[in-house]
Amino acid sequence: MSKPFIMDHPLIQHKITLLRDKNTGSKEFRELTNEIAMLMCYEATRDMPMKQVEVETPICVGKFNVIAGRKIAFIPILRAGLGMVDGLLSLVPAAKVGHIGMYRDPDTHMPVEYYCKLPADIQERDILVLDPMLATGGSAVDAINQLKARGCTNIKFMCIIAAPEGLAAMEKAHPDVQIYVGALDDHLNEHMYIVPGLGDAGDRIFGTK
Repeated sequence: MSKPFIMDHPLIQHKITLLRDKNTGSKEFRELTNEIAMLMCYEATRDMPMKQVEVETPICVGKFNVIAGRKIAFIPILRAGLGMVDGLLSLVPAAKVGHIGMYRDPDTHMPVEYYCKLPADIQERDILVLDPMLATGGSAVDAINQLKARGCTNIKFMCIIAAPEGLAAMEKAHPDVQIYVGALDDHLNEHMYIVPGLGDAGDRIFGTK
């Protein structure tokens, strides 16, 4: 079982604190979400394989490292996961983007899938599933179930804020999936919202209620 990677970088922690503030408007919230995702991507891609190529500098010819051509896919869980995509694409512009749409049933709090569109060669790609919030873990677990059912094997998950309950659910259902977390919060309340959290990430990204 992979141990969750909890980010401790000061820039990430600073920006997450700004996200939490109820007075942060949608424009700044979107910008911060993308910036945090970009910073987290630095860690999530740390194990990408390298190869050496020959390059001629203004001084001489030498051999230097480049990424070894592994194909990557970013899979945001709709809606809120969309808020993380641009930050990641700014670092890995050649990545393909798939989408898995889910909403949480207000009565059962269980995820309901309504959309799934993935790159044709998704089985061959290194996959990073994106969702700002890992609360109960239901949506993340189900999204990864959908990917595994389609033959995907190399999957990571990235969230900005997680509850212990969501982490436990993910680790139980998918112990092979490496999880990257910006901040680990205290607990879920009776409405299954993360405490202290930041509210509904999708509503705050898109300015809805």
